[in-house]
Amino acid sequence: MAVIHRTTMNPGKLDLLTSWLPSRPWYVPTERGPELAKAGGFRLDDPQGEVGMEFMVVTDGPGDDAVAYHLPLSYRGAPLAGAEHALVGTSEHGVLGRRWVYDGTHDPVLVAQLLALVEGRAEPQAQSESGTPDPTVTRHFSGRGGLSAPTTVAEGPDATDLLVDATGGPEPVASPLTLTVKRVLRAEGSEADGVSAGALGGVVAGWRTPEGRERRGAFAVLSERVR
Repeated sequence: MAVIHRTTMNPGKLDLLTSWLPSRPWYVPTERGPELAKAGGFRLDDPQGEVGMEFMVVTDGPGDDAVAYHLPLSYRGAPLAGAEHALVGTSEHGVLGRRWVYDGTHDPVLVAQLLALVEGRAEPQAQSESGTPDPTVTRHFSGRGGLSAPTTVAEGPDATDLLVDATGGPEPVASPLTLTVKRVLRAEGSEADGVSAGALGGVVAGWRTPEGRERRGAFAVLSERVR
């Protein structure tokens, strides 16, 4: 179980993201640059208790038209070998010391737990409370067999695609499958709770606009079709 420490990070998460976000291909540029605010999210636990994992939502700009970004982040006590390109930055944690913050779509621990969430083998946790499940985060999986680690990570204009294999099922499936991690979030209708019809699985969660209005949509979608 991850422990949420009531302490500081220097620089803070929003400071790190303000510098990093404009370098992403799915960032929507603004004249004034990023004006970020926390808007929701959830966490997953590392079974080994080593890596912190947060699926953060931030909004950029004022009003209900602010862009909402989904930012999976992993927090490590040492650099992740071979992931220099995915480093968001480093920060001094008031309890844990120096933390290396990564774009979690490139962190094998976070991706493995996200796949476990899709399959129902991991339970989403509240973003700011220790040992508290978050029942507002929903998932479904209608695929066959288990999901293995990704072979390719590809950035698109509004999402990050992870190519994963399905293993152990009784029938052949199109492989690799695509787990599309939504980056620019959009509120969606009630059909399939925000996951498009025909998808093999997905994760749906909520966030808030700067005006405090509740929104809900797909954070990740698993499909047989490569986008």
